[in-house]
Amino acid sequence: MEVERVQALASGADLNELPAKFIRPAHERPENTKPLEGVSVPVISLAESHDVLVKEIYKACSEWGFFLLKDHGISPGLIEKLQEVGIEFFKQPQEEKEKYANDPSTGKFEGYGTKMTKNLDEKVEWVDYFFHLMSPPSNVNHQIWPQTPSSYREVTEVYNKELLKVTDTLLELLSEGLGLEGKVLKSHVGGDEIELEMKINMYPPCPQPQLALGVEPHTDMSALTLLVPNDVPGLQVWKDDNWVVVDYLPNALFVHVGDQIEVLSNGKYKSVLHRSTVNKERTRMSWAVFCAPPHKAMIGPLPELVDEPNPAKYSTKTFAEYRYRKFNKLPQ
Repeated sequence: MEVERVQALASGADLNELPAKFIRPAHERPENTKPLEGVSVPVISLAESHDVLVKEIYKACSEWGFFLLKDHGISPGLIEKLQEVGIEFFKQPQEEKEKYANDPSTGKFEGYGTKMTKNLDEKVEWVDYFFHLMSPPSNVNHQIWPQTPSSYREVTEVYNKELLKVTDTLLELLSEGLGLEGKVLKSHVGGDEIELEMKINMYPPCPQPQLALGVEPHTDMSALTLLVPNDVPGLQVWKDDNWVVVDYLPNALFVHVGDQIEVLSNGKYKSVLHRSTVNKERTRMSWAVFCAPPHKAMIGPLPELVDEPNPAKYSTKTFAEYRYRKFNKLPQ
């Protein structure tokens, strides 16, 4: 099936106006939903003392569901290499990229993709992407990973190893913030079977960025999402009935609380609503890693957090069931 790629469309010589399918309804357009000025998202350094970190992360995740993480131990050189190999993939000729095309309609999510619409009223996002599993090894299919550049696999595997360490640390701190033993959250999101899924988002220059979105407002179905962007801003998070711009902070990890942590914490931590805007002159890219439970994991409010004054706010179900409902826009 022929899929129109946003990058190919954007690089066409005479694209001065957006095709209608990219023009958001009036109430969603960036020109009508301007972000709040002068508000900054929380920034947390992993170099802080343990007790301070537990408090700061609890505050950020209960009030925002989001923070920027500095001093996380992943070298700037590795982040730079990760971004270089991703950029190289998208620079290839179109026919090379199409060899990796995915097909979500048949359940083939991994590979090179562009979101398609199911009906004429539905709008599309101004983004192409590459999606693949990084962890655990038993679920990884290296045949799907980009073969060009040749260093893609080595760089991505090193990044995966580093990110697993950061994920462990964050889950421990989030557990302690809830007054629980450090290992509790990790054990409920799959322990060593936790899945790390890489999604490289590519948002080309857009002729009318005030009318379009790179990604529409959503929460992530993951437990956590750890993202590094390039230096073109675009991410906005929803706080107190306003959009707030997330400024670029070199080498920081952008940490999003996802739906599964909100459910496990029985609502103490918030899954952050966020969107991505696009730029008229420059390409924005981001490398998002979704930390998600295995499909068979049962996710519901932790029993330690539920009692008579605090009843369960969410139902318990497998992550597979949660995904199915979220993809199909069914109530949870």
